[in-house]
Amino acid sequence: MVLPLVKLGTLALKTACKPIANRLKKEASLHPRFRQHIINFAQANHRLTTQIQRRIYGHRTDVEIRPLNEEKAVQAAADLIGEVFVFAVAGAAVIFEVQRSAKSDARKEEARAHEMQLLRQKDEDLAREVEALKQRFEELEQLAKEQAKSGSYHLPSPKASKHN
Repeated sequence: MVLPLVKLGTLALKTACKPIANRLKKEASLHPRFRQHIINFAQANHRLTTQIQRRIYGHRTDVEIRPLNEEKAVQAAADLIGEVFVFAVAGAAVIFEVQRSAKSDARKEEARAHEMQLLRQKDEDLAREVEALKQRFEELEQLAKEQAKSGSYHLPSPKASKHN
């Protein structure tokens, strides 16, 4: 019962984080102080990705990279913030699921180990009981032999017990 509820909860969380990410994108682009920070971040990200793309495609990397205009920089940074938020929520859900699964596996392993311990204990108890019965049987056998030698104990013959 718990497993479907947990899975349903993570799905609801993933679904709910998309509108939250859109709201973050909108608010990030409107806040004046934060706006300048995301513009700087977007420009740095643009330079880095452009240089990487130039290296991948074998183009010159020593050329000047034109900066994005302010609106494109804000939009790019806001999109990145939204994607990072969605990725972080999905990553947290995956980590939660892995930890929950690991705990479940650990509980199952602990139960198996406990069961094995009980079986070992039962095996040891049975081995002691068998050994005690062997010893008791040997004592009774020895006693019967001693009494048979002294004549005080007569073992009935198998033929005599059939006639009764």
